[in-house]
Amino acid sequence: MGCAKDGGCPSDYIAIATAILSILALFARATLPFLLYKIPTRKASGLWLLIIQTFASVTFLLSMVMSVNLLKFKRKHTWQSCYIWAVWVEGPLGFGLLMSCRIVQAFQLYHLFVKRRLPPIKSCILLPMILLPWIGASASIHIRKPINSRCHMRSQWVIPIICLHALYIVALVGITRAIRHIEFRFREFKDLLLGIIMSSTCIGIWIAAYILNEVHEDTPTVQVISRFFLLVTASILILSFFSISTSQPLLSQMSLRKRDAQEFETMGRALGIPDSGLLLPRTMAKEMDINEPLDKLLLNKRFRHSFMAFADSCLAGESVHFYDEVHELSKIHVDDSVRRVYMARHIIEKYIISGAEMEVNISHRTRQEILGTLDLAHPILFDHAISELMQLMKTSYF
Repeated sequence: MGCAKDGGCPSDYIAIATAILSILALFARATLPFLLYKIPTRKASGLWLLIIQTFASVTFLLSMVMSVNLLKFKRKHTWQSCYIWAVWVEGPLGFGLLMSCRIVQAFQLYHLFVKRRLPPIKSCILLPMILLPWIGASASIHIRKPINSRCHMRSQWVIPIICLHALYIVALVGITRAIRHIEFRFREFKDLLLGIIMSSTCIGIWIAAYILNEVHEDTPTVQVISRFFLLVTASILILSFFSISTSQPLLSQMSLRKRDAQEFETMGRALGIPDSGLLLPRTMAKEMDINEPLDKLLLNKRFRHSFMAFADSCLAGESVHFYDEVHELSKIHVDDSVRRVYMARHIIEKYIISGAEMEVNISHRTRQEILGTLDLAHPILFDHAISELMQLMKTSYF
């Protein structure tokens, strides 16, 4: 079997076709909710983690194609080097990056819903820190040059590489175990757990195929079968391990299936807060006295929405929108900490963090008090911000 050594067997092309279909499905899963529901992109960690996961998935599959002789080509150029594809692209930029993104997301869930505070380390800092073992291992391999012309390592390197893969799985399982008691409103834990179960099965098969491919280099049949399973299981892995709902919880309520399709214009409605986003019937509407203070008038939903429309027309409606969503938060019972954390995180990402979609004009001290809170479910978390914005609205509009 000449193709066992040089590549280009029929099974190789079947594996490549599977990988291409997986990439297409991956892009569809990642982009369709944004295209169908026209969701605004925010400067939040969830969006760029989504992009990085997609990039890592593509590079992981591409590294498989380039490093295990699936395609029939000779390595004449530097960019075809085994150390580029089998070491750096497959490791830090592929499997390692994909796993690190999921660990970051699990870490965020742990701090939000177990510790009930914002993660102490930003994702842009935590992700490179988690990747450091992969980078160190890749640098060590690159320096010692244990790979031959067919991108196979010496047998003594196989066990350390497999242990590195297993380390990241164990870390993810450990963090997921710590949040298993949380009753999530959306599908975060279910998706994370399902991803771990399916990916662990795929990784088990992938590791077995990897060991066979490395150790039995001179057995043509083993080479053909093992590299087929390497790419196919990697394709299944990225689809089973990739989930939007962990980073974008509101999107998990927006099913792509027509029979389940629902519109959730606000986080309050997605969380099931009573009367969220709806004006009260006229029979229930309270009589308003326009001479009352603004803070009293804003308690009336009909006035609040009219005032919000006026403020939006002046291109300065973020304060009223913020007040409205904090008012929605106040409807959630104090003991319902999970829903309060969901709503509080949504408000912080939309109005409080620097560069937010509708960043409100509050003092630096108040902003830092909110971002550094030890309890996201605290009933007076946004009180100081409301007080400051109330004074601002009175000055601006009255």
